[in-house]
Amino acid sequence: MNFASIHELVKVRFDRLLLAGTLRAKATRGAMFLGGGSVAEQASRFARNMLLTRLLAPSAFGAMAIVMSSAAIVGALTEVGLRAAVIQNPRGGEKEYVNAGWWMGMGRALSAYIIIFAMAPWVAHFYGNAELSALLRVTLVGTLFDGAMSPRSILLQKEMRFGRWMAISNVGAICGVALTVVLSFVLRGVWALAIGYCSENVFRCLLSYILCPGLPSLGWDRHAARDLYKFSKAAFGLSFLNLIFSRTDIFVLGRLYSATDLGLYTMSVALVQTPSIFLTAMLAQTLFPAVAHVQQDKERVNRIIVEVTSWLILLGLPTVVFIYLCGRSLLLVAYGARYVGGAKPLSVAALVVFLSVLNVVMTCVFSGLGRPELHRRAVAASAIIMLIAIYPACKLLGVVGGQVSALLAVSVSYLLQVIRTRGIIGLDLLRYGRAFAPSLLVSGGFLGVGLGAHFLGLGTRPLANIAMSAGACVIAYALCVPAFLKIRQNRTGGC
Repeated sequence: MNFASIHELVKVRFDRLLLAGTLRAKATRGAMFLGGGSVAEQASRFARNMLLTRLLAPSAFGAMAIVMSSAAIVGALTEVGLRAAVIQNPRGGEKEYVNAGWWMGMGRALSAYIIIFAMAPWVAHFYGNAELSALLRVTLVGTLFDGAMSPRSILLQKEMRFGRWMAISNVGAICGVALTVVLSFVLRGVWALAIGYCSENVFRCLLSYILCPGLPSLGWDRHAARDLYKFSKAAFGLSFLNLIFSRTDIFVLGRLYSATDLGLYTMSVALVQTPSIFLTAMLAQTLFPAVAHVQQDKERVNRIIVEVTSWLILLGLPTVVFIYLCGRSLLLVAYGARYVGGAKPLSVAALVVFLSVLNVVMTCVFSGLGRPELHRRAVAASAIIMLIAIYPACKLLGVVGGQVSALLAVSVSYLLQVIRTRGIIGLDLLRYGRAFAPSLLVSGGFLGVGLGAHFLGLGTRPLANIAMSAGACVIAYALCVPAFLKIRQNRTGGC
């Protein structure tokens, strides 16, 4: 095959993948827009954390973790999935539905803030920190701005116009991150974090009206509201159950250990959770509407699940091994010597995040099919396991117990989701399981090389350790990825 033939083949594949009007092309373009914006946002957050861990005491991050977790309780209790309802509903783009969704969302935001305002003194008393009351009341003003975003902004996701949505969501967050950094040099305390977090939603709200102008009307279409509520009712309670899984460790550790210990734990785990946020958000914003478009074609949904999961496993599992081998070095380079003690929670958190991302694929499928209630059993199981395991795990294992209990909970949830997906759309478990084979080869080879290098005393310095592990990962990919591509070639059909 000569160069001209290769060039023509690449051009045809590129046009088919990115420039066509197919669902695959729209989803791919959306993933590129959202991926680029999310990478920029998370990179700015990572740079902010690298700077602030050297400017602020760990106790500031511990206090902020309690503020965010407390606010999340109220947010989860009042969350009814209105934006998802507009996206999923075939008539969601009509003016009546957009307007009803905005008023319902604004009412939810106002209710949440009133509850947060009232409960703030109780939270401060429970943790023995009087400053938490004012922090809660100021930080969560951002909730009101989140509810007040332009009513037409949600249509960007429904219509898969992800460029503008990226500009609203990611650019707004980056502006808030920049303000946090500036305030940290002036305030030198937790208030810089609180005001900066609030400002992110302020910037998003302003950008939404600039890019999607239009005010909500005073009218209220009862039929549209009932139709949206029907979907929301099916999803009600899921956010609270998810909260139990994702935030229980903060509540328990904040009660058992000092704010400094909690801050060290929070920032260490954030090193792996921060990039995962962008990945799960990108999946939710592209996979959910993609499945909603083809929800009647179960075989096509099956192919989407296997295709997306294959890539996530191939990229994710070696990353877990990398973090296991380089956890202490990563924390030392990123945050400084006082955060090195968080290496164990970081390693376990990497595995938790990996399984959680795979779980998100199933959740997006359920929502895209208009059946968000199918997710409830798995979430309830993870919440129950978390509540049972968290306290003894934290008492026996220390702060790492928070992530150990989370690993147990997410493992059970993931297995239940896979089983439920098989029952709903006939997921081929053998075909699904084959997606793990190439990544296990990559990870096994990578782990062997890394452990061998440690045994020989190579890469003892932080940067050398990171570079050596990264090199071993590249070699493992080069040797094992052809097996993955061969498996993909044996699959028939596209998404």
